[in-house]
Amino acid sequence: MKTKHVNLLIALVVAVLFSFSCFCISRLTQTNNQFINCRNHILEFEDNILRLKSKTERNSEELMKALKQMKYEITQRENLSVNLVEKKVSTLSKNEAVPDTFEDLKFFIPHLRKEGRIYPDVVIGKGKTGVSFALGIPTINRGNYTYLKQTLTSVVSRMTPSEEKDSVVIVSISDSNEDYLQSVVSMIKKKFKRQVKSGSLEVISIPAFFYTNILNAKQSTEDSQKKQSWQVKQVLDFCVLMLYAQPKARYYLQLEDDIIAKKMYLTKITDFVHNITSNNWFYIEFSVLGFIGKLFRSEDLPDFVRFFLMFYKEKPIDWLLEDMFQMNYKGRRKQIRIQYKPSLFQHVGKHSSFSGREQHYKVRFLTCNFSNIQCFTNL
Repeated sequence: MKTKHVNLLIALVVAVLFSFSCFCISRLTQTNNQFINCRNHILEFEDNILRLKSKTERNSEELMKALKQMKYEITQRENLSVNLVEKKVSTLSKNEAVPDTFEDLKFFIPHLRKEGRIYPDVVIGKGKTGVSFALGIPTINRGNYTYLKQTLTSVVSRMTPSEEKDSVVIVSISDSNEDYLQSVVSMIKKKFKRQVKSGSLEVISIPAFFYTNILNAKQSTEDSQKKQSWQVKQVLDFCVLMLYAQPKARYYLQLEDDIIAKKMYLTKITDFVHNITSNNWFYIEFSVLGFIGKLFRSEDLPDFVRFFLMFYKEKPIDWLLEDMFQMNYKGRRKQIRIQYKPSLFQHVGKHSSFSGREQHYKVRFLTCNFSNIQCFTNL
């Protein structure tokens, strides 16, 4: 009987242990399943993160491409608008009166009488006026050769900040080639941003109708015709530039697009002018070459222009300047031409604006004492 009870107890214990084992196995299986589900969720989350990262990278790449495309399109639009928009900007509105000096052109150039408003296109400009010096630089396409950037760098970099504030450099594009106009404007905007922003550097373009019926003078040979057309156009280019600059400054300095300015040139010009005791000077030469470095009082410019226009078909402009001086000198016996030594501007352009011609004009930068009266040459 005792053995029977022991067997029942053992059987009960075995049953309990078996039940407990089943329960434990069930709990372990359930827990394991939970771990597996958790791991699967983690793996799925990681996959989502990776897909999101990949999508973000693709979106970033697409965004960068879109930004580059937008930048390219904006640049292209700006380049195209140079001639379509900026060229139409002018310091005078349609409701304002055209300066009488430009209307004088109609008297000497008959074909301009059918034109309404005579004024150059202002491509870059903020209408800066009331300064001491206006520096005029006409430029024309020379094909594969250009000196303008070198010239402008020399002219603007050798001014002091106060001199730059008290002056305006005017580049006159005297060429009907739209590609050349656009290339010059792009170069100036890129290389001379500060001067453009301050208004100390302007760009004008002379409309093609200024030259209609003028450049077709009949000559005995084709070469002579081309040369006279070039000389005629050059005189007109200078006249238009002078008239545009005239109301902006007290003095006008004529330069060219293939020169190098000497260091502190504007300081030396200012000091020289202020130290001239007589106010009866005709013009001042700061270079002996051609029409380079000639300083005029702005109030006298209309008289010079009228004389040049009277004989613009006859001689180059530097010869006309000499003729005008001789006429005034002989007639009044008072007008004087003053020459500053040494020259402040060096001619560097080997390839002339006259197609096919080379020029090797140079001037020696001799030294002299500014206070020495020998620096003055009264003719």
